[in-house]
Amino acid sequence: MAAAFADALRSLVGPAFVSDDEATRRAYGVDALGIGHPADLVVRPANTAEIAGIARLCHEHRIPLVVRGAGTGYTGGAVPTAGGVVLSMERLDRIIEIDEVNLLAVVEPNVITGDLQRAVEAVGLFYPPDPASLDTSSIGGNVAECAGGPRAFKYGVTRRYVLGLEAVLPTGEIIRTGSKAVKNVVGYDLTQLLVGSEGTLAIITRITLRLIPKPPAYRTALATFTGIQGAVDAVSALVARRVIPAALELIDQDSIEAVQQHTGEALVPAGTGAVLILETDGTPAAVEEEMARAADACRAAGALAVTAAASDAERDRIWAVRRAVSLALKATGLTKVNHDVVVPRGRVPDLFAVVADLRARHGLRIASFGHAGDGNIHVNIMIDGSDPDARARATAAERTLFEQVVALEGSISGEHGIGFAKKPYIGLELSPDEIALMRRVKAAFDPRGILNPGKMFPDA
Repeated sequence: MAAAFADALRSLVGPAFVSDDEATRRAYGVDALGIGHPADLVVRPANTAEIAGIARLCHEHRIPLVVRGAGTGYTGGAVPTAGGVVLSMERLDRIIEIDEVNLLAVVEPNVITGDLQRAVEAVGLFYPPDPASLDTSSIGGNVAECAGGPRAFKYGVTRRYVLGLEAVLPTGEIIRTGSKAVKNVVGYDLTQLLVGSEGTLAIITRITLRLIPKPPAYRTALATFTGIQGAVDAVSALVARRVIPAALELIDQDSIEAVQQHTGEALVPAGTGAVLILETDGTPAAVEEEMARAADACRAAGALAVTAAASDAERDRIWAVRRAVSLALKATGLTKVNHDVVVPRGRVPDLFAVVADLRARHGLRIASFGHAGDGNIHVNIMIDGSDPDARARATAAERTLFEQVVALEGSISGEHGIGFAKKPYIGLELSPDEIALMRRVKAAFDPRGILNPGKMFPDA
């Protein structure tokens, strides 16, 4: 990388905010997946104008440019594949506005999701998307990946709450999409095109989000089962009874045991092979009625017990189990190959049958948990990463998993995106014509292909 290029970046953002030391380059070269490539330079701009200048420089010099938020992604979407510049959004972390009249918030991309939720709830409003990483992941990353979370069953994923964006194109132009109005059908919907585009089309610098009134009451319960089949049957029973909890999370035995080992606590009774976490919200009367119906459905499916939280502390303890699963699986010392597949909610039993078959056929430990209400299950293949045979078996299993998920009319990614980890498999779900169309869209935004190269599309 030419010294003149690095000097131009330092002039633009200040020498203190351009780093080329090895430790920084390596740190910004990986995300939660743990695989990547060191950046050549890490740049930390302060505002949209500086970002536009960085984009113009990279476009002019044909230097790869990768945008990074909090670095919590699981598919390598925010890390370089061949060096270049990592543009960290860490300094753009302000909640600019909470508009209580128009029920919206305007934020910069590195606002942490949980911080926004707490800020709007303090004034009686509610931002529903709640990824498990809500206390570490950023809103910009949530928008780039179209994150979901436990409440997606009732409230939907991030795209439902994005009204407008400010973004910088890879060529340096600044665009503003959407508006603060809840209805806007002028031209193509560029806002929704950018949501879920994984940082391959534009650099999001400001986000306008729709809020809703905070539900006045909620109720949380933990249902325990002897095995995964009972929990899966309970999900089917809930759907059949038209019960729509605010959240419906399933955790299998492997995941439960990992959390208990990690925390050193007996979190569920002995003999528990799976759990469901249920939460209802709304008016106090509706909350109680819906929870009663949900509990009845669980008992009909053979639940050992359905225990409602009697206090906020008990509710927090229940949710702490779910939010600790991913960390606990990592703490086993095994390599966690995490796939967030999704199927129509009525096919969740079929998905778990596929997982059981893969476990037996390939001799693998597979821990599964996730958002049973919307069919989005995190299937974690746990292997000794130093064992070539285990890696080969895991690779064979993941391809079969993706093939079977598509056959079940589902998707190979529900909320983690494609990045570079899943790009070899995108052709299982999308036709050559669809991929070619997406490549043309990419070229229209990014004619020199500098923005987040090596992601999403299979190698030519």
